[in-house]
Amino acid sequence: LKLKLTFCVCRRRSKRSQTSLFFTMSNDWLGMHDNATAFLYTRGIKRQLSEAPMPFPKRSCKHLLTMGDLSKPEVIDIMRVALAMKASRKIFTETGYDRFSDTLKGYSLLTLFEKPSLRTRISLEVGMHQLGGQAIFYSIGDSPLGIKESIEDTGKVLSRMCQGITARVNSRKSVRNLASVSTIPVINALDDYGHPMQMLADLLTIVEKKGTCEGFKMAYFGDLENNVTYDLMRTACLMGYQLNLAGVGDIEEEVWNECKALSVEGKGNVEIFKTAQEAVKGVDVIYCDSWMSYGIAKDEEDLRKKMFMPFQVDAKLLALAAKDCIFMNCLPAARGSEQTAEVIDGPQSVVFDQAENRLHAQKALLVHLLAPRRFAQLVSVGDLPEQTKK
Repeated sequence: LKLKLTFCVCRRRSKRSQTSLFFTMSNDWLGMHDNATAFLYTRGIKRQLSEAPMPFPKRSCKHLLTMGDLSKPEVIDIMRVALAMKASRKIFTETGYDRFSDTLKGYSLLTLFEKPSLRTRISLEVGMHQLGGQAIFYSIGDSPLGIKESIEDTGKVLSRMCQGITARVNSRKSVRNLASVSTIPVINALDDYGHPMQMLADLLTIVEKKGTCEGFKMAYFGDLENNVTYDLMRTACLMGYQLNLAGVGDIEEEVWNECKALSVEGKGNVEIFKTAQEAVKGVDVIYCDSWMSYGIAKDEEDLRKKMFMPFQVDAKLLALAAKDCIFMNCLPAARGSEQTAEVIDGPQSVVFDQAENRLHAQKALLVHLLAPRRFAQLVSVGDLPEQTKK
């Protein structure tokens, strides 16, 4: 039997600031209406007459350096398309057909890596392959940007050969400099200031498990002075949920300023607690990140472990959260450090769903940024038919 998943966004006609996400087992609405790939043309299905022609306003190149570069409606649409792409891949092994397989046909994505990578590199390469394009790996660890030739020259050359760039780098300066001179989308695949691709995978996982990406409570424990923490803060303020923080580290003032601006419309909130026990009360999601980020010196590891141990997630701490609380870790994870084995390997853990969703969320993001006209066609079908609404 083919499992067809429908994902709906109910919104006000005039404004999409408030959203409600839910799943329903019914007809695959995106498959029925989608006219952005060869799926319809090979089956003789025509565009729905009820759809108005989709205007495509001219837009400048859009970069994604932090979650603050996306709007809430954009994130919602990325979630919708990501769910449809994931559902399409589930039946691929049975049917041999994925209707999104030529969405980025002929597109090339250059993936720059200064830091080691597993999930990021594999998900980008597999994702571009599944969309009909290609990802080109290039290590800048031994050939840093701006050394052999200027950043300006590099950006101009790449903009003429590729349709997009991702960069996993040590410093925000590198990716910002590249974005400033590139006429194709530059996506931050991780730096010291943000990790937006991870945030989209996290949200996709929460949508699948909780049916919403707003109005819930999340607690994050551990290192507060890192890229994941910063973008979790931005995401909470942008999407409209409560984020409780407990850990060690000084959060940059600029991050707080960004969150304040994002929360004006997003209505989210971030609060710091002294203890993990205070922060975890009644939360729907618990989130951890590695205590030993890439680049941490070996002689610092024992000190860091001692410093973060009061914020370790164990069964006792998990019991203070909501009964249906899920546990997340963006991986890699160290059992016995940021969480115990019984937590990460327990029934409330969704860490491997979260890791898989890097693939699906990034595919939707790549189409959104590299092929905005095609992405607009994918989401132009509007709300679900009346009989599937709640």
